[in-house]
Amino acid sequence: MKMWVKWLILGILSILFGLFVLANPVAASIAVTTLAGILFAVAGGFQIFAGFGEGSTSNKVMSFGLGLLLLLLGISLMFRPLEGVVSLTMIVTILFAANGVTRLITAFRMRQTPFFWAMLLSGALSVLLAGYIIANFFEVAPSLLGILLGIELMFNGIGLVILAFFLRTHAEEIRQALKDLEK
Repeated sequence: MKMWVKWLILGILSILFGLFVLANPVAASIAVTTLAGILFAVAGGFQIFAGFGEGSTSNKVMSFGLGLLLLLLGISLMFRPLEGVVSLTMIVTILFAANGVTRLITAFRMRQTPFFWAMLLSGALSVLLAGYIIANFFEVAPSLLGILLGIELMFNGIGLVILAFFLRTHAEEIRQALKDLEK
């Protein structure tokens, strides 16, 4: 199978999974939260295990403490996924707001450049999105993570499909460039 076909299949699958996730964003949000819980718990376990190898007492205490916090966070997200969805949604909202404010500040520092309006618009949209989420938090919270995941999967899929067609169209040029690099 040609390389571009593999990328095309992966892109189409990503788009389909994105549509599937968008069809039921609440279930996707719960799944993402549960998966995050599993990953935090595993990371916490490894951190605690790594603490046994630390030489100094202060490093052991820090390693065990961080490991215990990660483990407890993971267990909390796994066994209380709805509360975890709400908590993670609040964190995402805070990140949207902080990122937006940062871009607004950056935009005003770039007033004399051609990037001013794009940065200003981008920052304003992030702040407005954060405000919308906060204003409608209890309606938005259960599904926001799933919606963001679905959108990310779709954009990722579109990018992979574009990459596949680029690879198909420019296969010979890419091969030649790779041969030139080997010289």
